[in-house]
Amino acid sequence: MTHTNFTFPSRAAVACIAWYALSACSPLPPPHSAPVLKTPPAPVAATAPIAATAPAGPVLHIDSASSLIAVTVRRGGILARLGHDHVVASHTVSGTVMPSQNRADLQFRLDQLIVDEADLRQIAGLDKQPSADAIDGTRHNMLSKVLDAERYPLVQMHVERISNAQALQVSITLHGVTRTLAIPASIREENGSINVKGNVNLKQTDFGITPFSVMAGAMAVQDQMELRFDLTAR
Repeated sequence: MTHTNFTFPSRAAVACIAWYALSACSPLPPPHSAPVLKTPPAPVAATAPIAATAPAGPVLHIDSASSLIAVTVRRGGILARLGHDHVVASHTVSGTVMPSQNRADLQFRLDQLIVDEADLRQIAGLDKQPSADAIDGTRHNMLSKVLDAERYPLVQMHVERISNAQALQVSITLHGVTRTLAIPASIREENGSINVKGNVNLKQTDFGITPFSVMAGAMAVQDQMELRFDLTAR
């Protein structure tokens, strides 16, 4: 087994109104804040068909059962103490990894996100578990009022590894907007599989998303999101 560190392949009470209503907690160490590098240019139509070619080297597939993307969102506003922090997670990440080409393509559906699993809240340092009604309200507001999941159902990521000494170049398409970020990650290779872990801070407004708020912002969701990923390809 080899270990390589490189950047590869992120309504009973007022307190439950906000889609990310929160509870006081001991915060995790702050994840790395990835700089937004650029938005890739709009694709140009090809002037002639391009013949399909088989990829060089092996193609690995994301093992959804062993993979996770979790996002922690935190409360804001002058009445933040009445709400909760939340953890939103995807266990249905799919895609392919092409090690010989140093790239990967991943995606997951927003309507398959799970809100506030107890073990993930514990990992994120969040203590008090919201009620089932609060979780349902959070999920509804998140999908319909914030992410517009019916119109933009997928989150897509294209990952490129430039070199061992540089961070991954990750193009994330969310809410119809694409941003390319430099994201550090660590990788472990064993028995033909690859595991990649890392974390990064993102801003909702960078993807054209308006953070949820009520009462003129007295209760709100912070713009910054803490994304953690643990992905395995086999």
